[in-house]
Amino acid sequence: MHLTLYFREYCSLCHAMRDALRPYQARHGFTLDVIDVDDDPALVARFDELVPVLMHGETEICHYHLDTVRLDAVLAEIR
Repeated sequence: MHLTLYFREYCSLCHAMRDALRPYQARHGFTLDVIDVDDDPALVARFDELVPVLMHGETEICHYHLDTVRLDAVLAEIR
């Protein structure tokens, strides 16, 4: 399983979501790519003020705050 977190280094919500994902990552064993949107103008155009955005492929799981109900559903679905 592989998830992606679109992130900004200066964003406190981004850091909070990354930290909240750690127990889920340990429990479910998924890999997590943390990508700073400010490194790519196309990502800034796509996500800009939505960060943090948690994705599985092209499917958005949640943004701003970790939606644990949605994350649990996605993790159950992709196992």
